Amino acid sequence: MAEAKKAESAEAEQPPKKKSKLLLIIIAAVVALAVAGGGAFFLMKKNTAHDDEEGGDEAPAKEQKAKKSKKDHGAPPVFVKLDAFTVKLQTENQDAYLQATPELRVTDPHMGDTIKQYTPEIRHRVLLILSGKKASELSTPQGVEALSNEMRVAINAILEPPPPRKKGSKEPAEASDHASPDDPVQAVLFTSFIVQ
Repeated sequence: MAEAKKAESAEAEQPPKKKSKLLLIIIAAVVALAVAGGGAFFLMKKNTAHDDEEGGDEAPAKEQKAKKSKKDHGAPPVFVKLDAFTVKLQTENQDAYLQATPELRVTDPHMGDTIKQYTPEIRHRVLLILSGKKASELSTPQGVEALSNEMRVAINAILEPPPPRKKGSKEPAEASDHASPDDPVQAVLFTSFIVQ
């Protein structure tokens, strides 16, 4: 009788073990499918975001410039300091010299590297502009502001040259008081400006 009880208990234990193994396999399969489905969803989402960044079917240049100008309006400004300039100004009555240290307010934090690459050309152009001025032109705040705007336009032309003009087209307008949102240099600010 003891053997009969053991045999019955052994038979009773076997089916639950098979059911628990089957249940464990089903749960593992459901979890694996859920993970695979989530991974596929994540990849689709990532590809969609990547396509949106690229503009999908080649977004027009105007849209790309609009995105560029709208980025990081809340970001702090970025300044790139140029070395000091010392030039002899145009002669009026007596010799006059200008010592100025400009800083450039730029739109992109990485623009500092680009400016370093173009430093010799930028310094040359700025020296030509400064040495062409008279002391009387730089003795008023309006004169200094006009110089700042002229320098900004010249530096932007170096960093992002304008498209070539057609023959017979008008000369470009004079330096405006405000930069375009797409210009790499937004302002030229003087941290030191001495005329002697």
